[in-house]
Amino acid sequence: MGSERAEEPIHIVYSDEENVLDEEERNSRLFEDLEPASWINDEDTDVTTFFHRVDSDQIIYEAKKKRCKMIGKYVMGDLLGEGSYGKVKEVLDSETLCRKAVKILKKRKLRRIPNGEQNVQREIVLLKKLQHPNVIGLLDVLVNDEKEKMYLVMEFCVGGLQDMLESTPKKRFPLWQAHGYFCQLMDGLQYLHSQRIIHKDIKPGNLLLTLSGILKISDLGVAEALDFFAEDDTCYTGQGSPAFQPPEIANGHEKFLGFKVDIWSSGVTLYNITTGLYPFEGDNIFRLFENIGKGEYVIPDEIENPLRDLLHGMLQKDANDRFTLQQIRQHPWFLRKPPQTLEEVPIPPLRGDELHNMTVLPYLMDYHYVEDPASGQPQYYTEHERNAWAERGEQDTYPTECYPREWADQLGDLKSKESSPKKFQDDVGYGNSNKYHGDDEMETIADSTKRKTKRRPTSCISVKKFPPCKQS
Repeated sequence: MGSERAEEPIHIVYSDEENVLDEEERNSRLFEDLEPASWINDEDTDVTTFFHRVDSDQIIYEAKKKRCKMIGKYVMGDLLGEGSYGKVKEVLDSETLCRKAVKILKKRKLRRIPNGEQNVQREIVLLKKLQHPNVIGLLDVLVNDEKEKMYLVMEFCVGGLQDMLESTPKKRFPLWQAHGYFCQLMDGLQYLHSQRIIHKDIKPGNLLLTLSGILKISDLGVAEALDFFAEDDTCYTGQGSPAFQPPEIANGHEKFLGFKVDIWSSGVTLYNITTGLYPFEGDNIFRLFENIGKGEYVIPDEIENPLRDLLHGMLQKDANDRFTLQQIRQHPWFLRKPPQTLEEVPIPPLRGDELHNMTVLPYLMDYHYVEDPASGQPQYYTEHERNAWAERGEQDTYPTECYPREWADQLGDLKSKESSPKKFQDDVGYGNSNKYHGDDEMETIADSTKRKTKRRPTSCISVKKFPPCKQS
């Protein structure tokens, strides 16, 4: 090793005016084609709180009811997932009555994430020009400048491969099921490469499924679009999940072949979904990259040819020796589906609902069919009442005494129809015979409100709320 050179201090001069102009110009170009949208119940809930201690006998519970919230033409539903970039909720298109998903991003949160805003802008630009059955579709982009929020309306997906793997004891799929997902992954990846786009982050967590079982490649935040007239697919920036990075990136090469990066990460994904393991592991990222850089791995004995040969071809240390997409699609394991010997791994239920019913319905029911003036007032019940219900074994039953009399009657009617959920759906007009989660075809208002109540924070404090302070 050479002698280390003393670090010289670097002085950076910032120009606030230039930064503001550059940001305004970039944002104006990105959203110049967006139409203004209407907002209903889109206020922030961040407030400044002061806490005061009270006696335990003064603990009360508030029954928080659902509020119908609209973003443009989309009716908001329940939360589907949450990541580092923002939340994902289910929405209903009020014009087409189709289920969609919306990714809610806060600009102030993106500023705290390295390259957060740039990754979101890159994803929007790429998804706008992509259209393929196995690539997630971006349908609409809405921006609320006052709240500094961004809404990306996408195709509705019911779950991902990572959640399905974690729901199984062996953390893997039957070979016939893994074969179907892998073939769809190759179809979507071939389309991306034909558009000169390198995903750079292929992994089970970024592979989603629709209700009909169609695989969707998602999360193009770190993807790179090559010039159509470039001589080759050389890239200079490596991003993505460490466990799925190829040896050339782990060894710190300045440039590498972009298409072969996606081939490697697809090979690691195939290894993971068929064995339940990872080909390379490490106690920390440095040990992990050291093992990846060596390119030495072991395939379990239970994996036989031709799958073993395919994994070896996709996980070649030298990128030039690694399989191409054409070689993968011509491989015997790709061309012939394995026999169906084991049961299919189902999509795990969302909050106990195995049929994945639409979560927007309770909000619409509350908004259109509950017309009691007192329903807008908060309803409370005491700790003593809650303990009494628990002693009688009724802790999972939401007390109708917390509702006005009209609410209790309607909830009783809804509960009486739980034995015939399809008839209830037809009466409302939002029936859905497709597979979705839960014992019933839809959640009743009582069930959804009960879940909200169980998540309601309870403490021996009273809270006084003040409006949030605005930044100067």
